[in-house]
Amino acid sequence: MGYRPTEHPRIGWIGTGRMGFELAARLLRAGHDVAVYNRTRAKAEPLVELGASVVDSPAGLADRDVVFVMVSASADLAAVTTGENGVLSRTDAAPGLIVDSSTVSTEASAEARAAAHARDTDFLAAPVSGNPKVVKSGKLTLAVSGPRPAFDAARPLLELLGRGVTYVGEGEVARLVKIAHNVFLGVVTQALAEITVLAEKGGTSRAAFLEFLNNSVMGSVFSRYKTPALVNLDFTPTFTMPLLRKDFDLGLAAARELEVSMPVASATAQLVWEAIAAGSRENDFAELILEQARRSGIELKPEHVTVDDGLEA
Repeated sequence: MGYRPTEHPRIGWIGTGRMGFELAARLLRAGHDVAVYNRTRAKAEPLVELGASVVDSPAGLADRDVVFVMVSASADLAAVTTGENGVLSRTDAAPGLIVDSSTVSTEASAEARAAAHARDTDFLAAPVSGNPKVVKSGKLTLAVSGPRPAFDAARPLLELLGRGVTYVGEGEVARLVKIAHNVFLGVVTQALAEITVLAEKGGTSRAAFLEFLNNSVMGSVFSRYKTPALVNLDFTPTFTMPLLRKDFDLGLAAARELEVSMPVASATAQLVWEAIAAGSRENDFAELILEQARRSGIELKPEHVTVDDGLEA
């Protein structure tokens, strides 16, 4: 039967990591009835203070009208949908709509979509652009693909998650849109690291160079957002190097399949792999600047400068 919108849909949320937690909180603050599941229950329990209920398995959300999913990898999506105690595992109930905001392969997404279709459950792929601080500032954006009627029905909920919701087409096309976005993210960050190290080795501070860049037509929301990390070397993770490597792997696999030449992305992927091999795993991927400095023969030190990241809500 699929999803039929109601004024007060009962919502389920699977995956309350850094991103999922903030997004589920936005739905709760908007007054919705939200039940949540996370593999590590303790990470979901703080949402109870906002009115959420916590279930012990994804199957506990099968009777919800809409279930959002935000997990880390393709195998995780399969586990929480079609796996034992997955949200589609019960014979007596299935949600009207699953909205998956994980960054997974198109193959994994298609398998989940087919399993949902077999249960008369609509399925939307809705990967996001942003991180927890972007969510808090209300600047998250989503690319959504799947049946247009399901998108139109879910749009009021999706618009609660951020400032931009774009319908990009049928099937799994939103997966490729997100992967292309994240490949660009890596390439831009590596380029930013290279020119910043060049400027510093030539005699200026990173703070001065990036202030000039951000005030020029080349400055962007992203370059401003990453400036504090590059200036003060605070690599509190928003997105880690292994996750970036995963997206490069997916992007380059898609490029091979579609016979698209991507020489710059290929070179950047190699630099990401080298950074991981050198030990960059837990911190933010802005650590690319440290590897760039090492290859350039200089040692960076925090500049201890107050820098606006441009993301104040």
